[in-house]
Amino acid sequence: MTASLEVPPVAVAPSELRGGGLLHMVQAALWFAVMGLFVKLASRTLPTMQIVFVRGAITLGIASLVLWRLGLSPFGGNSRLLLWRGLVGSCALVCFYAAVVHLPLAEATVIHQTAPLFTAMFAGWFLRERVTGRVMVSLVGAFVGVVLIARPSWLFGGGAPADPSAWVFAFIALLGAVLSAIAYVTVRQLGRTESPLVVVFFLPLVTLPLSAPFAVSVWVWPDAVGWLWLLGIGLSTQIAQVSLTKGLAREAAGRATAVGYLQVAFATLFGAVVFGVWPDGWSWAGMGLIVGCLLLAASQRARPASPTE
Repeated sequence: MTASLEVPPVAVAPSELRGGGLLHMVQAALWFAVMGLFVKLASRTLPTMQIVFVRGAITLGIASLVLWRLGLSPFGGNSRLLLWRGLVGSCALVCFYAAVVHLPLAEATVIHQTAPLFTAMFAGWFLRERVTGRVMVSLVGAFVGVVLIARPSWLFGGGAPADPSAWVFAFIALLGAVLSAIAYVTVRQLGRTESPLVVVFFLPLVTLPLSAPFAVSVWVWPDAVGWLWLLGIGLSTQIAQVSLTKGLAREAAGRATAVGYLQVAFATLFGAVVFGVWPDGWSWAGMGLIVGCLLLAASQRARPASPTE
């Protein structure tokens, strides 16, 4: 894997990769939260793997159409690394969905939100990006905010006795977080030389065949409302993935992915507005801590890369 993540020469003009990275990451967090809302609505009548499959089909269709309209080759200049990004991202998605199905949502969310910590670590190893103390404090503080919002039963008490198999799926959730971090670092590297549209294209390209056997075995034909939710999932995913790719091309990976914690705050607010589940004091404190940590991370100026990096 080390060889796969060697930094290639930067083919994109540096001026095109300056500024706006955190704003793109905020947009990605918002649209990923919108996607999660649509997934929750669609899952009332549709199996999870069918949602994954249809989401992949819609995003692949959108990405292919856009690339064709712009006259861009869908295979880019580094097809091996693009395929690696698609494979790792797809496996991370499957791990996360498996954790959500077999664990309480709070536990799955907390474990998945360790991804930015792994991202900062991997970016330091493979991309030689320096992670400042301010960014690390922001990452840890934002993770604490996520814990305050999710309040997993194994930490706060009040839950049912633990299922022995839960440890297996807790490990799967952790594996998903690690794979997500690898995908983020890969996207960060690809964003230096590839169009965001090409990078996004490879995720559904791999997800579709991986999820097809599972989707077919549990297929339920959606009604009109179900198709509406599925279309919303596909569109919001496409926007979120493009924003994510642009953000990671413009900001150091550790600093950029810290913004991903904001997705939990958006999701909490959506739950209040749509489902009437209003945040309590712990949740408001968690969201406030997340926003404060993001402001702290954003106040850290990015260190210009040296000519050898």
